[in-house]
Amino acid sequence: MTIEEIAEAEFMPLTTILRAHAARRGGAIALADEQTQVSWRDLDATIDRVAAALQREGVERHEPVAIAAMNSVPTALAFLGAIRAGAVAAPLTSTATAETILAMLVDSGSRVLFLDADIAARLEGLDFPAGVKRIALDGGAHGVPFAQWMAEEGAKPEERLPAPCDPFNIIYSSGTTGAPKGIVQSHKMRHEYARRTIVGGYDDDTCVICSTPLYSNTTLVSFLPTLTAGGKVVLMKKFDARGFLVLSERERVTHAMLVPVQYRRIMEVPDFDRFDLSSYKLKSSTSAPFPAWLKADVLKRWPGGLTDGYGMTEGGATSILVAHAHPDKLHTVGQPSPGHIMKIIDEDGNELPQGEVGEIVGHSPIMMNGYHGKDDKTREVEWYDSEGRRYIRHGDVGKFDEDGFLILMDRAKDMIISGGFNIYPSDLESELTRQPEVREAAVVGVPSDAWGETPLAVVVLADKTADPAAILAEANRRLGKTQRISAIEVVDELPRSPIGKVLKRELRDRFGGNPIAPQGYEKA
Repeated sequence: MTIEEIAEAEFMPLTTILRAHAARRGGAIALADEQTQVSWRDLDATIDRVAAALQREGVERHEPVAIAAMNSVPTALAFLGAIRAGAVAAPLTSTATAETILAMLVDSGSRVLFLDADIAARLEGLDFPAGVKRIALDGGAHGVPFAQWMAEEGAKPEERLPAPCDPFNIIYSSGTTGAPKGIVQSHKMRHEYARRTIVGGYDDDTCVICSTPLYSNTTLVSFLPTLTAGGKVVLMKKFDARGFLVLSERERVTHAMLVPVQYRRIMEVPDFDRFDLSSYKLKSSTSAPFPAWLKADVLKRWPGGLTDGYGMTEGGATSILVAHAHPDKLHTVGQPSPGHIMKIIDEDGNELPQGEVGEIVGHSPIMMNGYHGKDDKTREVEWYDSEGRRYIRHGDVGKFDEDGFLILMDRAKDMIISGGFNIYPSDLESELTRQPEVREAAVVGVPSDAWGETPLAVVVLADKTADPAAILAEANRRLGKTQRISAIEVVDELPRSPIGKVLKRELRDRFGGNPIAPQGYEKA
């Protein structure tokens, strides 16, 4: 089976592809972490043993199997073994609170939980769901040791090949807007991700570092396509900027998927330029806004191309900015991918013309089946055009420029309505970060006696001696009357999710308790 055949196939199960690579690539390394590396031959045999053991436990076709652990080779083997068993991989957000992890476990309905010592320690003392079997991926006493639990060497599971629409995995949302929801993604959706990536250059010679957790779609859109293409995946247990550079040089890494905050930390490593990164072909980013200045710095100093992708774990549509081909469009997130349709709609669901600002909706081959066990929540994010075609509401506000490049404004829920005017925090954040004294900025709406809601800026200073009042005055000098920021707060760092999204809800909770009075200007 060739890479070209995989890319051209309308659908091909991942488990079939992995078996073909094992026969073809044999002793070549497929998976590695800080302690272990696994050949293609051993990868195939081990996930057979995991799948056979899951079936021995009575796990049925389409049944969720939960995984709560840091990145490691055993974590990846558990994930892939669940897929081969015909089950649904349900990686839980291991960085969430213990109570949230248990809530996700219950929501998934899993009867088997793969976990490591760190998760087990955090769950200790809580009421654990009855009937759930715990498998200790690291061999500890917090469950049946993984190596002991697996079926005997040479074991083969019952073959349960999926249909395209069958569920592949459940990815839990970050929970930044409430209780996490389980996003069900199909085998077809995963195959489409892989096809797109293979066309983009992944093959046998690809080596990828996965430095974000395997419970994140950001990671899976790199991890799974690399294996689909026959390449090598190197798993980092925990991201460290300097460690990433050392690993990149040692492993001759060709591709990476990083979130913007990781790019910033890597580029700030004092001796970044001494590392040999000449093996890189392409770097990608997603999941959070990627400032134009940071894209420009990566293009200038880091070999290989750069893309910035915008989309949702739920699917919808994806846009891609090929930054090295469009250096004049670094303020955008590019154009819709081939076969993807994006539209802009108003509050009443009416489609808006090019250039107007509204909510983004998208349709493509990579759309979730729905939220696990929450049909009502699924319906809330669906929009249908005049022809009855299903779209996913992205929840973001944006517009298309004159060349068809998408400019993101903000999350719809983050838009500030002050004195009857719509204010987009991204505009204000851009003005703040123009100033060299400001490293990062987040603007949120907080209560105001005068205008109902008013912008508050929370900044991280690049220059600790800078005067926040002067920064605020300079930003407001450039902003329009209706946009002006009422107050500024300085913090050491912005609160972020594990994949780098700024948690604006936390900022609103922290700083929005008391209404802010007018600051000497009026809306007009």
